[in-house]
Amino acid sequence: MRHEQLVAVLTLEDGTMFTGRPFGAVERLMDGRRGEVVFATSMTGYQEICTDPSYRGQMVVLTYPLIGNYGVSAEFAESRRPWLSALIVREACDDYSNWRATESLDDYLAGQGIPGLCEIDTRALTRHLRDRGTLRGVLRAFPADAPVEAAALIAEAQQVAWVTALDVVEEVSRRGPEAWSAPGVPASAPRVVVVDTGAKNHIAVCLAERGLAVTLAPHDVSMAWLRKMDPSGVLLANGPGDPEQVHSVIALTRELLATDIPIMGICLGHQMLALAIGARTVRLSFGHHGANHPVRDERTGRVTVTSQNHNFAVVPESIPAASGFAVSHVNLSDQSVEGMAHVSRPIFSVQYHPEAAPGPEDNRYLFDEFATMVRAYHARRRMPAALVG
Repeated sequence: MRHEQLVAVLTLEDGTMFTGRPFGAVERLMDGRRGEVVFATSMTGYQEICTDPSYRGQMVVLTYPLIGNYGVSAEFAESRRPWLSALIVREACDDYSNWRATESLDDYLAGQGIPGLCEIDTRALTRHLRDRGTLRGVLRAFPADAPVEAAALIAEAQQVAWVTALDVVEEVSRRGPEAWSAPGVPASAPRVVVVDTGAKNHIAVCLAERGLAVTLAPHDVSMAWLRKMDPSGVLLANGPGDPEQVHSVIALTRELLATDIPIMGICLGHQMLALAIGARTVRLSFGHHGANHPVRDERTGRVTVTSQNHNFAVVPESIPAASGFAVSHVNLSDQSVEGMAHVSRPIFSVQYHPEAAPGPEDNRYLFDEFATMVRAYHARRRMPAALVG
């Protein structure tokens, strides 16, 4: 059956339904796609969103109405493949214009096995999710003249597993260590190990741009392996799902805290650091997904616009006073915790994405701060023992 003879129906667990046109890997919709439905407010960066592992297990609604107008280029991918369950947009543009693009968004998604839904009222869907919170849904394609059994679809949506019940970090993480190739960075440069729980490529890019050697390690890497690598810094990366379920990384973080190695956490890494020091996390109603979230640095009063993609937040009052950590950044929209920093040790974390991709690059200065910590640690370890201290 030709695609133009099909309609696609998004059914939410509360019975709300949206009917539109399928695109991308339409054949995948004959059996249905399932997942949590979330909205993202970025105006550009649809390819980066598709390839962000933090969206694993979710169908993403883009609030900007025209998507696909600049095509797809390999250089904008944030990981080895798209991870979202489905992409939902108002208008999917096939007539793209971009000298770097090699294919349309429709062709790209079709080739990667990711279905899409377009020609629905994404504003109404976004407002519904904002009011009701994240909802589970099922997306199916039907012949245009076929009856749609709403009750069966609603029941199916109500059986969709929450991302919190899935081992999504295991799915998106690397299977083995991988050195990040960056021209101009010597092998003798201070090395940072990025614990890959769903790391975006631009995290490694930002570290390498600051002259640091980067190794990406799988999420279940051991402390014994880290000691053999002898890094001068460890970065706990972003990723999907419930931070409380990533037991191996929380345990590893506790071991790291017993050393003097500089640590930086981003998004899921920030949450796992909080759990490692005895704090708690809570799921937000509809999460923060987009590139326009205002955040204030509590240490300086400076406000920046940030790129975010997360469903959980750290409970501020749960941060143990004896841990030495304090809230460093606050979200100005809902006052949620956006960062922590140790009062005396080279350890800090942020809930948002300083690497952006997509979004404003205002916060890449945090990689400068981390690089300074890493270089200081690297130099101190190489000083003659008589000069240390």
